[in-house]
Amino acid sequence: MNDKQNLRRKLRKARRQHVDGLPGVTRALLFRRPPAPLTALIPQDAIIGLYQANDAEAPTASYADFFFEGGHTLALPYFSRKDSAMEFRAHADPFDETGLEAGPFDILQPRSGADTLIPDVLFAPLLGFTQTGARLGQGGGHYDRWLAKHPDTIAIGLAWDAQLVESLPLEPHDASLTAIVTPTRLYGPFHA
Repeated sequence: MNDKQNLRRKLRKARRQHVDGLPGVTRALLFRRPPAPLTALIPQDAIIGLYQANDAEAPTASYADFFFEGGHTLALPYFSRKDSAMEFRAHADPFDETGLEAGPFDILQPRSGADTLIPDVLFAPLLGFTQTGARLGQGGGHYDRWLAKHPDTIAIGLAWDAQLVESLPLEPHDASLTAIVTPTRLYGPFHA
């Protein structure tokens, strides 16, 4: 487990350095819309699960706009408490944050009265990934546990190219991804 903690620390630092080195105008042009081979995997009526990106994570705002304008229902992670299981709740309008509130992790999330949804497609944040679809997350296990309960979900990682690693110390509970999107490449789909 210590190997994973050390690796997470190293990958957080590398990700931060990579993002800090990108000009703001370049960052604004990245992750504008999903690549066509990826959108071909997504059913027209799919519920799309996204995340509210922090300033170092691959951004999701343009993807939210793209899928919302395409008629998809959007959902964001929701936690009632830090120790509660991750759920997804409806995010009615990606152009407006009035339906969101700060959750227990100080991340914007849908209000408690929003409808609970189960995404068909889930875009997941990550710290590191391999060319074969392995993902290293923040360490809370929220996405791994959610994906274990919903194995038919199309799980897609969003990452910076600098987050690619040769291998990861995986455990049996670590969920793999269907595909990973970076600014320069689509890895996968590995299974669909």
